[in-house]
Amino acid sequence: MPVSYVLVPGAGGNAWYWHLVEGELRARGRDVVAVELPATDDSAGLSEYVETVVRAAGDRTNVVLVAQSMAGFTAPQVCSRIPTSLLVLVNAMIPAPGETPGEWWERAGQAEAKRAKDVREGRDPDAEFDVFAVFLHDVPQQIIDESVAHTSPQSGTPFGCRWPLEGWPDVPTRVIVGSDDRFFPVEFQRRIAQERLGITPRELPGGHLIALSHPRELADQLEAYVTELAL
Repeated sequence: MPVSYVLVPGAGGNAWYWHLVEGELRARGRDVVAVELPATDDSAGLSEYVETVVRAAGDRTNVVLVAQSMAGFTAPQVCSRIPTSLLVLVNAMIPAPGETPGEWWERAGQAEAKRAKDVREGRDPDAEFDVFAVFLHDVPQQIIDESVAHTSPQSGTPFGCRWPLEGWPDVPTRVIVGSDDRFFPVEFQRRIAQERLGITPRELPGGHLIALSHPRELADQLEAYVTELAL
């Protein structure tokens, strides 16, 4: 049965985030859908995000569900709704039962981890937030220029929604982390993946927006998982 990839973006909800990876996978003959989430809609919470992904997946089977960053709260809920063969988390928030995305930051210790990395690497940890320094430092300038037309604000509504699952879905799960992620430092992601899932992540080059900075490497790793699991 052919594999279909369903790619879920993080905060901002833009399907465009995946366009380079989508191209890489299509060039390899794969069926791919990148989901556009209702991120600007203040009436949309996590349940609406889940329904959006389910609708986008349609009648696809043998799905490899790939979740970036904030989509870690959405994608696991989708697994029981569509025929998911593999769930891949990419620099993703990994929720605990009953936790909200808004609570996750403090409970996981993200701020302390980011600050420690900034200090180690000579950046001012108290500087005003700089989207280029945090998210775009390894993204090619041409893609940065294009991203201006694809940047959307993220509603705060989902951050107050509790993750409703009692445990992780019974679906093969893999975790990919960017070796130079300044937002979710790699050692932080390793700890959370071990504590919450008992998984050792696969480290790839790149920062938080790895699908824009290293799309080929990410596509290669996704395809390696498909081969590994004989999907």
